[in-house]
Amino acid sequence: MKDTGFETLAEGKSQMFSELYSQHFDGIQFNEANTDAYEPIYYFLKTGGKRIRPLLVLLSCDAFGQQVNKALNPAFGIELFHNFTLIHDDIMDKAAIRRGRATLHQKYSEGTAILAGDFLLILAYRYLAKVDPEHLIAILETFNTAATQIIEGQVMDASFEKREFVNEEEYLEMIKYKTSVLLAASLKIGSIIGGASDMDQKNIYTFGINLGLSFQLKDDWLDVYGDKSLGKRIGGDILQNKKTYLFNKAYNLSNQAQRTHLANLVQSEDEDYKISQTIDIYDQVGVGAETERYMNVLYDQALESLDKVSISSEAKADLQYFAHRIYHREY
Repeated sequence: MKDTGFETLAEGKSQMFSELYSQHFDGIQFNEANTDAYEPIYYFLKTGGKRIRPLLVLLSCDAFGQQVNKALNPAFGIELFHNFTLIHDDIMDKAAIRRGRATLHQKYSEGTAILAGDFLLILAYRYLAKVDPEHLIAILETFNTAATQIIEGQVMDASFEKREFVNEEEYLEMIKYKTSVLLAASLKIGSIIGGASDMDQKNIYTFGINLGLSFQLKDDWLDVYGDKSLGKRIGGDILQNKKTYLFNKAYNLSNQAQRTHLANLVQSEDEDYKISQTIDIYDQVGVGAETERYMNVLYDQALESLDKVSISSEAKADLQYFAHRIYHREY
């Protein structure tokens, strides 16, 4: 992170907004008349999470000089939508654990989880609409575009699982849709509430796109090269045969023998062997270092877009600090 002289203040701002958002989140009460309908929603929302997206809404709104109280409800709407996607992702992936607790479809039923996800989508619109009327259309247009692309990205991701190889451009487009656009939309929605110009909205959106791409590549990298002492199993994506950036890059860089071995490993039921042999090929072709290099390029491009935004140095430091924190995470 570039030394701007505002790092301590930026950390304090991020913490202050995190606490403000938590208070708002804890104070939300849905319609309690039908407890059966809302109990699964409360269960899932109480599992926590990093709350990256709602905090980006608040930081962006603040960066353009507007009171963040005006952005709390849209920020909550963004989080509700994100949780909707997670519930449905868990069903599609047949995941058993989310944030250390049983996934919604495991605790209740698949039907209940589907309905809870649908409910969150409806509630997301309710809270996104709680803004000044002058901003409503722009915010809904931004959100609708992101929501459409996220579903498109999910469809792309599912289709990739049936293929032996996915090229780099296809993979980057998929993660842009699945991951980046909601980070970018969060920043843009905050900037709309803050009164940003069209050009500033465009630049802060691009900042979010490249930050999201680097964020997802970091996730892919951590799955293989993360710190084992942090308790997360290494190689989870390998076991699920995910066509991650590392897998696709390794396939592209491999010779014929290595490609054949990778294809055979996809079918292996010996988990330890599958993980160790796949990582061995990754190491042979240098895909770990190549992934680090490219995710750093994307991160730098994100900061370059942020530099173009017409906000104060202090406001830029707030966003730089938050980007630094999520990018340099260890899990």
